[in-house]
Amino acid sequence: MSGNGPRATEAVRDPGLQPERTRLAWRRTTLSCTVAAVLAGKQALHNGATPLGLLAAALSLLLWLAFVALAHRRIRELSQARPGSMHPRTALGAAACTIALAVFAVAVVR
Repeated sequence: MSGNGPRATEAVRDPGLQPERTRLAWRRTTLSCTVAAVLAGKQALHNGATPLGLLAAALSLLLWLAFVALAHRRIRELSQARPGSMHPRTALGAAACTIALAVFAVAVVR
């Protein structure tokens, strides 16, 4: 037997398209967060820069950076042959960033 193939005792993993779909979902979510942060900054500066508008824009930028960092790390993990499951803190951080961005977007638009 050749040493190149999988051993009879090892299970061959066929992930199908699930990891690719998950990577694409992370990319779409990152893009959505980018659009929300840009629109929040634009709206905050549209009618003159108020302190509250600048604060909301700055917080949106910080949250966007945190979310992009989390998403990029997860996208890299998903490109491995056997990606591990997402750590609960990473999931909580991504959800918190997404919710906070939505709240800031609504606050700035009002």
